[in-house]
Amino acid sequence: MVRNDDFYLRKWVEYYGRELGGKENLYIYFDGLDQEIAPFCEGTHAERVPKIGTQVVSAEKGRLAFLSMRAFELMKSGYDLVIGVDADEFLVVDPALGKSLAEYLGSLKIKGSASGLGLDFGQKLGEEADITEDRPFLRQRHYAQIGTRYTKPSVLAAPLRWGSGFHRIKGHNFHIQKDLYLLHFGYFDMKRLQDRFSDKDRLAQGWGKHMKKRSRTIRLVTERKARDFARWTRLARICQTIVRPPYAWNKPAMFGAKIIVRIPERFQDIV
Repeated sequence: MVRNDDFYLRKWVEYYGRELGGKENLYIYFDGLDQEIAPFCEGTHAERVPKIGTQVVSAEKGRLAFLSMRAFELMKSGYDLVIGVDADEFLVVDPALGKSLAEYLGSLKIKGSASGLGLDFGQKLGEEADITEDRPFLRQRHYAQIGTRYTKPSVLAAPLRWGSGFHRIKGHNFHIQKDLYLLHFGYFDMKRLQDRFSDKDRLAQGWGKHMKKRSRTIRLVTERKARDFARWTRLARICQTIVRPPYAWNKPAMFGAKIIVRIPERFQDIV
């Protein structure tokens, strides 16, 4: 579900249309009847729906209840798996496997849900320029924080219910898959982040404080030394599988560790 997010949605349609065997497998809901469906959505199942909520917390609960119900309906119509992600999130298989996302997920035995390891991308100020739309994101951004916040149960194999932001499955555990990553690009460019601060629509919904908090990723990526990708993603999977925050047993944790990794070059043309 999107609102005023064509920058990411264009890339989203291109990526998932390719990885999932065609745009006809994509379902996009525009939050608000005032939204325009972009021409690049042609071939997808795109529709406008009445705006859900006016404040962040209430809107998120309503949004995920709506999307969980749509996922259930898609399963009843014949789909084995349903992926739920935001427009700035890309579920990616390690290119070393040589498999598309559909091929990879089809090879798994998923009982309830499946998660990729979360990678929250930032901008290394002084080294990486402003993002441009005409080149792959991963040719312009090379550093990410291994983020528990983005290790999400994105893939459903049963009619379960997502919590706000797709961050958990209500009443169920999560299962991190080897060689699967959830790449988050929502806060990977300082200029775009500053522009979003001036978006009156988002500010009216209470997003200003949230976006300021998320700019920390850029600071961490800029200031901290990047660690070895293979070693630390392996350790993070183990840690996040075992450790839980005291307030939510069905979310991952890493003892508050803030680990920055440099993404291998084999990923650079995926997104």
